[in-house]
Amino acid sequence: MGIKNFELISIEAKRFANLGEKFSNIRVDHNSTVTMVAPVSEREANFDFRFTANFVGIGVIKIEGKILYECNSREITEMWSKTGNLPNEMASEIHTVVMMNCIPEAVLLARDLKLPSPIPLPTVQFGKKLPQAKPGSGIEVA
Repeated sequence: MGIKNFELISIEAKRFANLGEKFSNIRVDHNSTVTMVAPVSEREANFDFRFTANFVGIGVIKIEGKILYECNSREITEMWSKTGNLPNEMASEIHTVVMMNCIPEAVLLARDLKLPSPIPLPTVQFGKKLPQAKPGSGIEVA
């Protein structure tokens, strides 16, 4: 059981703000949603998904795609149609794969549209001393 294939179907990205506008405290919301589950065979199901990175008031990036998942497709599609939910382990795996594939794509799209990065990028600072470790505070190795 598990993910057999991942594919992107559509990408939509828009900047609403004018270039050069200054914003403080920019909020970026990420959302991953399974929009449909359809059986492919007895042992496989297609999961349609939508990933959204919403730069509140500044822009939006939407990515849609499909995941082919090996599972008991009849049981999963019945569960999906009745409750709109998936088993926790399966949902966790699907949403993790969506985020792992779509966030890097959103970073590149944000760069091209001159939007802020949808994830915080590390800052490098020179000249500051790192805190010194206290003796005996590390891991002891035998």
